[in-house]
Amino acid sequence: MNKEAALFKVLADPTRLRLAILLAIKGETCVCMLAEGLDAPEYKISHHLGIMRSAGVVEARREGTWIYYKLSKTRNRLEQCLQECFRDCFAGHSTVKADMKRLLKAACKNG
Repeated sequence: MNKEAALFKVLADPTRLRLAILLAIKGETCVCMLAEGLDAPEYKISHHLGIMRSAGVVEARREGTWIYYKLSKTRNRLEQCLQECFRDCFAGHSTVKADMKRLLKAACKNG
């Protein structure tokens, strides 16, 4: 149960939960666009993504100076259920709708 508790601890932060939901809905996304989506500074989003990466929740890919994040491949049924819930259960939440609206309008400042 320690692994499961650690996963929920990572996702207990509202910013990290919102990031997980956006990544579940949108798929791989650049840090700059995630920052726009959450209306937060890039350094704050990068910090939270670093925590999520250390916990195995997300994976990162560098392309030039840009870093793209996506949810990690599920390792068990719990992670699979959570990712499905992020896509399905939260899609209609007002905060998620606002985040998605900003994210879809965003364009990377790097190019």
